[in-house]
Amino acid sequence: MELRHLRYFCVVAEELNLTCAAERLHMSQPPLSRQIKQLEREVGADLFERGPRGLHLTATGQFFQQHALQILEKVDATLDATRRMARSKRVMFGIGFVPSVFYGQLPLLVRGLRQKDNVELTLAELTTVQQIQALKAGRIDIGFGRLRIDDPDVEQEALFDEPIMAALPVGHPLEGTTPTLEELAAYPLILFPAKPRPSLADTILGLFRRHGLKVNVMQEANELQTALGLVASDIGITLVPEQVKRVQRDGIVYVYLADKNITSPVICSRRKGEAPSPIMQEANAILEVLVENRRSGRYP
Repeated sequence: MELRHLRYFCVVAEELNLTCAAERLHMSQPPLSRQIKQLEREVGADLFERGPRGLHLTATGQFFQQHALQILEKVDATLDATRRMARSKRVMFGIGFVPSVFYGQLPLLVRGLRQKDNVELTLAELTTVQQIQALKAGRIDIGFGRLRIDDPDVEQEALFDEPIMAALPVGHPLEGTTPTLEELAAYPLILFPAKPRPSLADTILGLFRRHGLKVNVMQEANELQTALGLVASDIGITLVPEQVKRVQRDGIVYVYLADKNITSPVICSRRKGEAPSPIMQEANAILEVLVENRRSGRYP
């Protein structure tokens, strides 16, 4: 199936008349009719009812029309954006990230790159595993996650480790303390992200397992904000990296753990073996300053 088949179909579906559709498409009617029948054979269903009063879309045809229009609109928008980029000489630079790294200094990297006239930034919320796949496919150029993944085509750099904190509902017995893992294990746990895995959720579970502790996972959430909402609702507690404490939400308090060695890394992933482009060099320079700020305790 080619895009032209979708375009032919959408014009015919709009006109419901092969002669009028052929005129709009600047072609004769017989080839257009053959193209529509070829499309129906490929789809495996009749898209039109053919009767003495002309054409009518079948229920399948109506469904196909809705999605065909969406596909064509997406293609047209992509082509327009690509042409604009070509005219403006802008370079596409994609950044992948897990949500829990976006509450620290990463927005400053984005802001710094957006100030460059020749850069078109795209941001994608992806797990670390998804970032590796996106890097190899060329959909992003750099990723920020929390898992170490061994892949021959990707290099990873640990930027820094940050403490793990507990997010508790206001009024919780552990509020104002520096609890141990043993103390935290006594309370229901909200785990995130629920999927896809592996993710930070597996790191947290592994943390308890290594200390020989069993936890009661009360509920799993896909989004950090959902997990925090469940905590605020007193459904349970959750463990989060330190920079998440910047999320000020009613009904939640954050406490550090007694064991200061319980941390989560922030890991930068890039394609291996590529000479850094000017944009990547700029990103690396900004990143170096931000990481030094983090390590030295200077926050944005």
